[in-house]
Amino acid sequence: MDGTQATLPVRILGIDPGSRITGYGIIDLNGVKPSYVSSGCIRTSDGPLEQRLAQIYAGLSEVVGLYRPTDTAIERVFLSKNVDSALKLGQARGAALVCMANHGLGVAEYAARRIKEAVTGQGGADKLQVQHMVTALLKLSATPQADAADALAIALTHAYSCNGLPVAASGRSRRASTGRWRL
Repeated sequence: MDGTQATLPVRILGIDPGSRITGYGIIDLNGVKPSYVSSGCIRTSDGPLEQRLAQIYAGLSEVVGLYRPTDTAIERVFLSKNVDSALKLGQARGAALVCMANHGLGVAEYAARRIKEAVTGQGGADKLQVQHMVTALLKLSATPQADAADALAIALTHAYSCNGLPVAASGRSRRASTGRWRL
């Protein structure tokens, strides 16, 4: 051995939960350069909420089994004017969190505003800006669907924060006194 230590690649699964559409995005991080692996959406049927939650769980379970992520990240719950929608979103997040826990994966949580800031440089960016920047940052040949792009943005935010990389668009990052990256 020459004394150098190879860094193991990190595979990050980003999850954008929703009771109708749950986006997922998977990137690899080998060193400091993120690369695209896969993305898509889990679309639930029009059945009762408990059946849709089961579909989210099963879909994410399949994604985890197929791609074997080492890290996972999810969007943090935000306040909504529509209480019913916020509750359903929270339940979709719950299905995703239980799925990750049952696969032995911890989950990092990021606020929507921080995700947008990390990828676009603006916390108030719209979905089109997020899609555009995700496409550019990962050098994709086509623009991913909005929920898949949001999930890829979540994965990129996790990559930037956990590995000490500068935030893509703004070049800013902060280190807490504990030495961990904080968003």
